[in-house]
Formats: sequence, structure tokens, C-alpha cells
Amino acid sequence: MRAAFGVGSPSTPGLPHLAAGRKRIVARWLTLWLACMACLVAERASPHDASSYGGVFRSRDLGATWLNADVGLFLNAALVVAVDPRDSSHLLAGTDLGLLSSRNGGRSWVAEARNVIFGAVFAVAFSPNGELAVCAAASGVFRRDRDGWLRADVPDSAIPTRALVAGPASDRFYLLGRNELFASEDGGRTYAAVPGLQRMAEMTALATIPGSADILAVVIDARTMISRDGGRSWRGGGLDRPDAPVDTIAVDAVRPQRIWAAAGGRIVVSDDLGSNWQPVGRPLPEARARVRGIAASADAATLLVSSDRGIYRSEDGGATWAPKEDNLPTHLEAGLLARDPNDANVIYAMFSLMPYAEVWRTAIERRNTPARIEPMRLGGGLSFGLLVLIGGLAAQYLSRRRAAARSSH
Repeated sequence: MRAAFGVGSPSTPGLPHLAAGRKRIVARWLTLWLACMACLVAERASPHDASSYGGVFRSRDLGATWLNADVGLFLNAALVVAVDPRDSSHLLAGTDLGLLSSRNGGRSWVAEARNVIFGAVFAVAFSPNGELAVCAAASGVFRRDRDGWLRADVPDSAIPTRALVAGPASDRFYLLGRNELFASEDGGRTYAAVPGLQRMAEMTALATIPGSADILAVVIDARTMISRDGGRSWRGGGLDRPDAPVDTIAVDAVRPQRIWAAAGGRIVVSDDLGSNWQPVGRPLPEARARVRGIAASADAATLLVSSDRGIYRSEDGGATWAPKEDNLPTHLEAGLLARDPNDANVIYAMFSLMPYAEVWRTAIERRNTPARIEPMRLGGGLSFGLLVLIGGLAAQYLSRRRAAARSSH
């Protein structure tokens, strides 16, 4: 009876085809299972862990709480961020591997002009009206207008660039090179050295005073200098003590005559553009921390500081400082702070897994920063490769079995 229906007999012609069909189904399910497992393992091995990667982080309450603004990027070094004054959701971010842009406040990012701009991007700026954007990379300085990104004409000593800021006019930009200051009067197309400032050993910070007629503040050889005429003449900025070297200088978002600085492990403030300085609160918890960014509330009660030891915040005018660790990297260097020009409470902070000094040194040596291979990523890649290998061997084994079964019948 079983033979009459064509099943169950070893001599039945349809049996080999039925067995082969079952083997093909098993092979397909095995391949699908292996692919799912590989994706699962790879995903688990590469989370956006704030302790394992650098990146861009955003606060909407002047540093009280933070969320990452670069989901899925896994950046080694986020170096700088600029916010479009016309559209706060439009961001440009400089990284160790190029320039990125976001049109939705950091929820998604795309590479900008990767065939033109490559290498570490240390500086990015928008013009006051938002129509122009300029970035400085290890491969040169570039300007974006309606025609896209085009290379600017800059002296060789302007690359790599420490800082890039827009002047009060929409066609003026200032660029801080390795040991010289440059200015552009044509919307970032060309740059020339500012004549009033001699070459110094090291320039580390540059700021323009909002609403002013070309008032500049710079940090040169760990001391401050101020110019009131666009760099044609300079005077000492009042912070030149050998025992208190200046790390950085920053303008106030609300009071145009107020500037902030970090010197000798503590924050200082001037309400008269550097003529007089006053210490603020107590020194930072880490005396050797190198400060890179300063932001303050209008009443100076809330202070936010980024440094190579992370981010610190004070809610009592600097009397006490607390490290910010929730959702932020706890052992990585924090870079510059970028403030939304349309909302002073919105702050962007950058973190770098690779030390900034190393990224800068590599840029000076004129070679691209090599991408780091993290242990978790390496483990995920090895697991994925192993599963693919097993799946390939299994498929090959089943294929041979099928061929042997067909040849025997």
C-alpha cells in the first residue's frame, strides 16, 4: 500500500528528490539562522558606549543633562561643531576623518564633500547670516556657498588650523594657524596674515567679541592679547603670570563686554574686555586640567567647563564644581563647547577617544589620522567572520551531500 502511493520504498523514484528538497530547506534555514546570529553578535559588539567612543553630545539646559547627538557614528575623535544661525537643526561637525553635516539636530549625519575634504577637521564656522560656511581640515581650508565646497587660497602656515571664527561682517573670517593669525575679507576665498601680530611660539585660542567692530582676543604663548582694530594693533590682555598659564579664552553669550578665561587651574572673568580680571569661585577639582571651553548663564551663577579631564559644572558661581558623568564619557578628553546662537541654553560638547594632541601632531605631519580598531569592534568582526565561515562550510557540506545523493541514484 505504501509503495502504491510512491512513498516508503527505497526503490521509489521520487524519494531521492524528496530527500534533496528537504536538505535544501534545511540548508536555507541554517544559512538564515547563521546570518541572524551574525547580525545579533555584531550589533551587541558595537554599541554606542560613551565609555568606549568619543562623539558629539547635546545639552538643552546649560549642561545639567546630556544626550548623544551622533547616534550610530562611533567616532574616535569629534573635534568641533558649528550651529547654523539661520537653522539650529543644521550642524557641521569636524572629526578626525572628515566633515559631517546634520539637518535634524544630530539625529542623522552624512559626510560632506568627502572627495574634496579629507583628514582631521579642526575648525568650522558659519557666517553671521548663515549663507557661508568655512572649514579647515588637514587637507586645506574650504568654503561652501551655493556652488558647494571649494578650496580656499591660504598660506601653507595656516594649515593645520587651530580655530576659525566669523567676524562681524558676513564676508570676514579669522583663522588661527600654527603660529600666525590670518584674515579673509572676501567671504573665506583668500586669507592673508594679520600684519599687527608677529609670529609666536604657539597660538591656542581665538575669539571675536559679538556686536563689536573687530575686537579680537587670542591666547598666545599661554597669555592673553586683545586687539580693537581687527588685528592691526594689540595690547596685553592682563593675564600673563608665569605661574598661571592661560588655557583658553571665551566670549560671553549675553554680555558683549564680558570675556572668560582659564588660567592656572581656575576660571577668571573680565567685564571690561581684559583690562581687569577677577577669579571666579574656587579652582577646578583637577588642578592640572587643561580647559578648552567655558560657558556661563547670564547671571554667571551656572558655569560649564570642558577640559581634558571631562566636563565640570557649577551652580553657585564656581564655589563648588561637580564632574558631569551621566551619559557622558568618564575618561575621555572633552573639546570645545559650541553654543546655539538662537538658544544660549543649548550646548554641544565634543569628546575624543584619541588625545587631541595626538590628532594635532598627526595633522602637522601631513598624514591622515589612522582609524583605531576597538577591542569590542574587533571581537564583533571576528565573530561575524567566524559565523560566515561556518555557514559557508555547512552550505558546502550539504551541497556535496546532495551531489553524492544524486549520483548514487
